[in-house]
Amino acid sequence: MTRPAPTETILLIEDTPSLQMIYKAALTRAGFTVETCGTAADGLAAFRRLRSSVVLLDLMLPDRTGLEVMQDLLAAEPRSCVIVITANGSINKAVEMMRAGAHEFLVKPFDDQRLIAAVENARKALRHPHLDSAQETAPGTPALAPFIGHSPAMLAVYDKIRSVARSMATVFITGESGTGKELCAEAVHQASARASGPFVALNCGAIPVDLLESEVFGHLRGSFTGAISDKMGAAAAADGGTLFLDEICEMDLNLQTKLLRFLQTSTITPVGATKPRKVNVRIICATNRNPLEEVRLGRFREDLYYRLHVVPVHLPPLRERGDDVNEIAERLVVEMAREEGHVFSGLSPRVRELFRTLPWPGNVRQLINVLRNVVVLNQGPLVAPEMLPPDLLSERQAPAQTPAPAPEAPGLGDLTGRTLAQIERIVIEDTLSRHGGSVPKAARELDVSASTLYRKLDAWSKADKQP
Repeated sequence: MTRPAPTETILLIEDTPSLQMIYKAALTRAGFTVETCGTAADGLAAFRRLRSSVVLLDLMLPDRTGLEVMQDLLAAEPRSCVIVITANGSINKAVEMMRAGAHEFLVKPFDDQRLIAAVENARKALRHPHLDSAQETAPGTPALAPFIGHSPAMLAVYDKIRSVARSMATVFITGESGTGKELCAEAVHQASARASGPFVALNCGAIPVDLLESEVFGHLRGSFTGAISDKMGAAAAADGGTLFLDEICEMDLNLQTKLLRFLQTSTITPVGATKPRKVNVRIICATNRNPLEEVRLGRFREDLYYRLHVVPVHLPPLRERGDDVNEIAERLVVEMAREEGHVFSGLSPRVRELFRTLPWPGNVRQLINVLRNVVVLNQGPLVAPEMLPPDLLSERQAPAQTPAPAPEAPGLGDLTGRTLAQIERIVIEDTLSRHGGSVPKAARELDVSASTLYRKLDAWSKADKQP
């Protein structure tokens, strides 16, 4: 028997009478119909009568916990969106409720616009029934564009993406470099009600610290040296869509504070501006570090971690994805051959066996580079072992996490007579080589920010090109 659709009346379950009045008045002025309750028992009774499409649920009620109430609400009407209201000290509990099925959470105190935006986002998600059908069919759907692969590890990732896409929950993507974290963020965006809005990606590790605030929040002309015109930041550019913050653990601590305020208020203040501006943005972030370890070391704010780490999605390394490596390789080699005007139809059996045994420290990014090398230098029709780069074959005996051997660092005698700048470049390039070209890993070993290394690499590249 088909259930009737949830009603438009918003149900507010809040035990503080003054807050009931404030929230109800704000929503009523915005044109919503609201019914209020002060206890879990009254709230559940009202919900069974109203079958509200949107429920505002206080985390702390006098007779039951918010989690218990939400579980009963969603059991009665899975299509409803529950927005959790919580205090700063209970963010970790609100995160637990997000993982259990809540649509979003609001941290007290919040203003009227933040409340109205949360309700409108929930209503918008409910107006896209194709997202629900995607969730229902997820277990039987083997792949999710733009990903390639059918391994059990990736099927679990696809299911989680489909499940979280319908909500406004912040997604925290982790995984080694080259596993496809930006592809994952794009997949969440495309499966969400925001798919028609912009998707803006920002690499926090590739931007100098002194420019990162401007890149995120924008600036006004004349606000600092070099600001010759107004600039729209990534947060404003993503208004109505999704903002993807890659390498989030590289973000400066001072900017982390401003990001937390942005998440709590949905407002941005460009550098040099005096008035904040409202934006409607969903945040997805990613890192190849262990975020909890970064919190322990004092490099990442704990309150920001709990605000962002709502729905974690971990992307497995390529070596743990079974035959996905061959499925990806065969798809890519055909596409690359078409671009280069060559003819490749797939991999030879020996290469398929080899690819499954390699550790792939650079993951999919490394695989792409290997295939590009093969396609450019050969005609096909099958990728054979003798076509592969020699250094790739040496990785077969290496441990899974160990990069291929790098040239030995120069001894002190080799550094004698060089300038300090030359020695610095030798040390940095050697460290990068030992870490397979990973700037974040090299930066951690050298105890500098990744943005410092990116700036130096860029400067050296420009200097090398000069006649």
